[in-house]
Amino acid sequence: MTILDRMYFVRFALNYIIVLACLLSLYIVVDLFTNLSDFTNQQGNLASLTKHIAGYYAVQVTLIFDKLSEFITVIAAVFTISLMQRSNELLPQLSAGVPTLRVIRPVLLGSIVALSFGPINSEFVIPRMAESLSKPRDDPELQKPTKVRGAYDSVTKEHFVGDDAYKMQRKVTKFEYTSATDASSGLIHLTAAEAVYVTEGPGKLSHGWHLYNATPESLPDPLPEGLVRLGPGQYFLKTREVDFDTIVRRPSWYHYAETPRLWGMLNKPDGGRQTNVAVLFHVRLTRPIVGCLLVLLALAIFLQDHNRHVFVSVGICLAAIAVAYGAVYFCKYLGEHDVLPPTLAAWLPVMIFGPVVLGMFDAVHT
Repeated sequence: MTILDRMYFVRFALNYIIVLACLLSLYIVVDLFTNLSDFTNQQGNLASLTKHIAGYYAVQVTLIFDKLSEFITVIAAVFTISLMQRSNELLPQLSAGVPTLRVIRPVLLGSIVALSFGPINSEFVIPRMAESLSKPRDDPELQKPTKVRGAYDSVTKEHFVGDDAYKMQRKVTKFEYTSATDASSGLIHLTAAEAVYVTEGPGKLSHGWHLYNATPESLPDPLPEGLVRLGPGQYFLKTREVDFDTIVRRPSWYHYAETPRLWGMLNKPDGGRQTNVAVLFHVRLTRPIVGCLLVLLALAIFLQDHNRHVFVSVGICLAAIAVAYGAVYFCKYLGEHDVLPPTLAAWLPVMIFGPVVLGMFDAVHT
């Protein structure tokens, strides 16, 4: 890299840091004042409240960055090129015969590096912070009960429902278990006043549910595989995949999962709907391509006319980026509602904007 290359690369990095700090700060401030009542309802002094707010947004910043990472990169690239134009740094190099692509190569290189932060964040950071990300604003200690959403294991044909769940105790009230694994004896149904998920226990009593005050108090043999009678009204239910987190997680929990796990979910013999998971999986694959197209689109708009005013170019650029983002989210919406196949919903924006953006970028004067 030449001295100019290093200067432009450093300038892009500085612009990226500035835009990142400004957008994240703006997002946090707006979100904080919108949901301020959820934080102030907590008991405690100002120090504990400040600590809770800081801890909450220190975790949530990963999700905010996941939503804004491509936009931050585009804005940083636009600012870098606009500063080059405003200080008249492009024209002398172009007049000396240096191609436009060679001049902006440090900006393109910096954009590629910056665009990689988004997938790294979604694949390695967010999955490891999923439990912290799911904590509500008004219950940081997880003391309040949450509603049980239930679960179904299509392999073992077991269904799990409940009333309220307490995350700290990993306890579910009015826990109901139904098994249809043995068709000869019909359905087996158990209702327990309380069920506690046990990760580690004596012998084989681990990775399962300890049922208390269950009815009926005794079941005829043979019992379903994994169900152990401990005494009158007490059972231990060993499960394959249905743990405490499975029955209380939100419907959008898979957004916190890494892409290989999404692929594994799509290959499971599950009768449940996998449309949203499939759309998200393909969107993850197209994300780097869409990010590169957005950067090329913004740079092409700036570089097509060197005589255009910088603010006019910025306005046109923002409008074009908004249209592209709208198309991406609209296609994703159509895919999630079964209007488009999941694959087409993710790849259609690339198929539409790809040739247009590459044609615009190729038409830039050199």
